[in-house]
Amino acid sequence: MSRNAKLALAAWIVLLIGFAGWIGVQFSQDSGGGPTIGGPFTLTDHNGKRVTEADFKGKPTLIYFGFTYCPDVCPTSLLLMQTAVEQLGKDADKNVNMLLITVDPERDTPAVLKDYVGNFGPTIVGLTGSPDDIAAAAKAFRVYYRKVEGKDGAPYLMDHSSIFYLLDKRGRFVKHFTHQSRAEDIAAAIKPLM
Repeated sequence: MSRNAKLALAAWIVLLIGFAGWIGVQFSQDSGGGPTIGGPFTLTDHNGKRVTEADFKGKPTLIYFGFTYCPDVCPTSLLLMQTAVEQLGKDADKNVNMLLITVDPERDTPAVLKDYVGNFGPTIVGLTGSPDDIAAAAKAFRVYYRKVEGKDGAPYLMDHSSIFYLLDKRGRFVKHFTHQSRAEDIAAAIKPLM
């Protein structure tokens, strides 16, 4: 290979490396440098109304994926969510969206969700939908779930990740929590977003 051909090849390699670096910087800036969590969804609320993520913009939002037949972790998480918001002061629950998105649409109808979320506070909204609707929402939030058949005739349960998500007023992911988080820490993360 001639010297001119080697120089031309080297110039192309440098140009390609620079272009690849530019694409990486653009991707990092566009996505905030981290994984994308959250996104569009269309579901049915516990009153039977179709809603999208846009219906919850304008307030900070806490979202938990669970199900009404959950024996322990789901009620603990919803109680923690409600307790954290109550620590923000009187009427704070009117300034923060609290959502339970079911991972068990087969049993969690709007009516079942309405009865269930009422146990945790007057402003928690239960959301359900078709299996495809739920799968799309779970994928957007990177939620794991699967049906686990019960033993000896017991009803099935849902194995699922136990994380709830804090979104800002524009619906952008801010932080996640588990059922082992402290209510004080959750309240502190919500407060500057109000």
